[in-house]
Amino acid sequence: MTWISGGAPIALVVVLAMLPQANTQARENSTASAQEPANVHIANAEVPFSGLASPEARETLARLLTATPAPDFRHDIEAARRFYREFNDERLAELRGRYAVTITPEVIGGVRTDIVAPKEGVSDRNRERVLINLHGGAFLWGAGSGALVEAVPIAATSRIKVITVDYRMAPEHRFPAASEDAAAVYRALLKTYKPENIGIYGCSAGGILTAQSVAWFATHGLPRPGAIATLCATGAELNGDSAYIAPMLTGQPPVAAGAKPGLLIVDLPYFEGVDPRNPLVFPMVSREVIANFPPTLLIAGSRDFSASSLTTMHRRLRELGVDAELFVFDGLWHAFFIYPALPESREAYGVIGRFFDSRLGRQPQRDG
Repeated sequence: MTWISGGAPIALVVVLAMLPQANTQARENSTASAQEPANVHIANAEVPFSGLASPEARETLARLLTATPAPDFRHDIEAARRFYREFNDERLAELRGRYAVTITPEVIGGVRTDIVAPKEGVSDRNRERVLINLHGGAFLWGAGSGALVEAVPIAATSRIKVITVDYRMAPEHRFPAASEDAAAVYRALLKTYKPENIGIYGCSAGGILTAQSVAWFATHGLPRPGAIATLCATGAELNGDSAYIAPMLTGQPPVAAGAKPGLLIVDLPYFEGVDPRNPLVFPMVSREVIANFPPTLLIAGSRDFSASSLTTMHRRLRELGVDAELFVFDGLWHAFFIYPALPESREAYGVIGRFFDSRLGRQPQRDG
């Protein structure tokens, strides 16, 4: 299982058009479950790469699908950490070759952080603004280069200061350690920045933690930030079509009939013993909690195992009048934007930058 910002691609989303002329072939390739008539078993299916994605994305995904798989953290956590550290080190070297930034370690609120700033300087418009990055990595790895691959391109292209948070992770720590660390950094920054001038974003585990942090702030007397971005994961369990279809489209064994998806968040070591109905774990379970979210950006690839959760979260936020934007990049996979050579990655950097630029510095407005 790979569940991290910067991991190998794991999940894809397929849209199946049930056209009349396809019905015969569909019946040949699928059968309904005797136990659950709505379940469909698909065999001998081949899905071509998206004709809407870039050639660079096609080439990159082809390489990733044949890459050496990550060690199973359940058998050797240190081997998995070494694997992802090396992977992220390579991505970071590529990013730093394209984007000029300074990186300064600093302890903020008792938590280790890295302050990433554009070498050409923070823009005048962003001098009183700051972004907090919460890195991915299954709540097991991702500190250091795993955080910097998310921070470097945003700091450089948006000309804004980004602070990465080295939050506590499993197996050494359990929920809510990461939420507490994010809150400690946020509380310290409130001494310098207005809450409406602070944005928070993260990918994968960091996208989950970003949503969790907003819920945590609200229950611990902290004002809500100006805006957030939950990228390639959000404040919801992994479920829906993308959680099931993904393995079949990334060369992994399909989910067995009657089995649950293999990528459930509550099964991660960090969440051992948590109640999935707790809105501090999954904010989407509470309308009251997410109704008070700040403006929220959600980004996924159509081939991302988290896409169903993100699209559902977007609908829930919009239903409650929260200013929320959703972007789904067709053909792209989990955490695709850490590959700076992709046109879609550069497009995503622009989407993120424009979103925070248009929302920070003002009190969140209700939509509708």
